[in-house]
Amino acid sequence: MADYTLEHKPSFTLTAYGFSIRSNFQDFPSVQKEKAEFWNGLKSDGRYDKLKDAAKDDREWSVNEVYQGKPWNYFAVETRKSVNDATRIIEFPDSEYIVVAGTGDKEALFDQLTYRAFGEVLGQVTDYAYIGGPNATYRIDNGDGTFYGEFWVPVVKK
Repeated sequence: MADYTLEHKPSFTLTAYGFSIRSNFQDFPSVQKEKAEFWNGLKSDGRYDKLKDAAKDDREWSVNEVYQGKPWNYFAVETRKSVNDATRIIEFPDSEYIVVAGTGDKEALFDQLTYRAFGEVLGQVTDYAYIGGPNATYRIDNGDGTFYGEFWVPVVKK
């Protein structure tokens, strides 16, 4: 049984750059390739630095959501100032959240936690249901070459 906690989180807002995923979600290597290309583009064109400069803390977020009928992935932060060319401002509800935590490699941690949550944890939870909407994973540098992260998915009691 995969480890998780159920935690109440107040509403929060993330500012993000994102892209619409074209690959089938079942084709994990293709989705990973699309995400890597997007994230590398963020770093090379300066948008990554722009978001990090506007961030109120060191958390880096990866957000998944269906927006206008299409699956999207975003790089996001909680901001202390506006970012004029951001793709989206994403609102998360005041809600109960399933939280899956872990430590790992910076580049792999987002996907590891997301797939562990959807592939293992949510199937085990019988008294709560995913409410749809955005879900998010954050990571923060441990200072020793590894990163700590948490995947948050909003749920409601059945």
